[in-house]
Amino acid sequence: MRIDLAGKTALVTGSTQGIGLAIATTLADAGARVAVNGRNPETVSSVVAALQEENPDRNLVPAPGDVLAATGDVDILVNNLGIFGATPALDISDDEWRRYFDVNVLAAVRLIRATLPGMTERGWGRVLDIASDSAVVIPAEMIHYGMSKTALLAVSRGFAKEAAGTGVTVNSVLAGPTHTGGVEDFVYSLVDPELPWEEAQREFMRVHRPHSLLQRLIEPEEIANMVAYLASPLASATTGAAVRVDGGYIDAIVP
Repeated sequence: MRIDLAGKTALVTGSTQGIGLAIATTLADAGARVAVNGRNPETVSSVVAALQEENPDRNLVPAPGDVLAATGDVDILVNNLGIFGATPALDISDDEWRRYFDVNVLAAVRLIRATLPGMTERGWGRVLDIASDSAVVIPAEMIHYGMSKTALLAVSRGFAKEAAGTGVTVNSVLAGPTHTGGVEDFVYSLVDPELPWEEAQREFMRVHRPHSLLQRLIEPEEIANMVAYLASPLASATTGAAVRVDGGYIDAIVP
């Protein structure tokens, strides 16, 4: 199978690093015009320049701030932006509950509301919400994060119904524990910070994510490969789904 996204415009939120950067790179390499998004305009411009220097054929647009003004019509929306962190359950304040919901859920809802009408009018589109295994297996050390990702699954399913019969698909991706810079910091907050990275990763998976069948952190490119498929015409019959790229972490037969 060949994934061809030529002629499509994609917006990937939170795409200057980690999973978002891998998704933006993979979509661009499949031929899409990709809007790279982040809070800092200088960082966004630097990332775009580096990606284009690596491969001048990539069609990339810097999109900090008002992302839709910079992007124009969006054919593929990837809601990747998210925050996470470990906090004891009884110490999570009302403000933190609201902040996690606002960033991890409402930011996605707002962009779907803004882009879905255009997709349905054109008769083709893809909305992909990057969720997490934590949506199903709520981590005791960050239940506010888990709550927000559970809500995102409901958002995806609901908007898939809104888009029924239009040629637009809406799905969520259940990403498992993934190797990013932020996750390295998170791992070291839970295991001995003096351990070398490979040992720290194994200890984290053994103690805090023991159900993983992969028994290692997932690489961002592995998430991006699934997103690229779901964003393509090849996935035209997949909608309203929560698709797992979790390394077998979620202990269930049916997604």
